[in-house]
Order: sequence, then C-alpha cells, then structure tokens
Amino acid sequence: MTFDPLTLIMLAVLAVLVFFMFRNGRKRKSDLEALQTKMVAGADVMTNFGLYGTIVSIDEAENKVALEIAPGTVVHIHRQTIARVVEPTVVLPEDAPAAELNADHGTVMGEPEFGQRVDGEDTDTEPKKGDA
Repeated sequence: MTFDPLTLIMLAVLAVLVFFMFRNGRKRKSDLEALQTKMVAGADVMTNFGLYGTIVSIDEAENKVALEIAPGTVVHIHRQTIARVVEPTVVLPEDAPAAELNADHGTVMGEPEFGQRVDGEDTDTEPKKGDA
C-alpha cells in the first residue's frame, strides 16, 4: 500500500496539531498548579468575574474560598473562579534614575514597551494635508 504525498502531509499536520494540543494542556496544568500554590490565606486575588478581594480561608474539602471583598464583607466562592493572585506593584519615586531595571519585564524603566507609543515621535509615513 503506497501513500501519496498529500496523505503524508495531512498526517504530519495532524501529528503537529495533536502535539500542540498536549503541550497546551500541560502548560495550562502547570499554570493552574502555580496559581494553587500562590493561593493562601491573606493573598489578594481577582476572580474570573472581576471581583477583587483578600482570601480569608480555603476549604479544601468543598473547594470553597472565603473572600473578603470589603471590611467585614465575606463571600464564599468556588475555588476555580479565582483567576489570578494580584501581585503588589512597586512605585518608584519621580527622582529615581531612569536606568533602573523593571523586574517584571526585564526592561529599563522609562523605555516604552513593545507597541507602546512614544510622545513626540511622528511615525506616520504619509504626508499630511498641509505638506507638499
């Protein structure tokens, strides 16, 4: 039995898709495990529906989290609705040197990130109406 080149190409594409499907599943699982290790009492979190709060307690048996959303207001939500643990942001004073590194992105503070506009730069290549 011989296979024509089109069949071989289709089988190769199928194999690549299956490979990426398993790889994506493993990545999601590792991200979920990393989130679960960060979820401890006292951590500030954000839920899937945009609610911010602080974890008061976690019930492992029933997969419930007691989340304090305001002083004295505690709601009980399912553990899987927590989307991420909110990391505190570090604000540098205005007189800080511009060459300090941003630990989150590995970029120099003050430099624009990829795709961010810089004030004063004209990136248009077309002449304006008043230009000849």
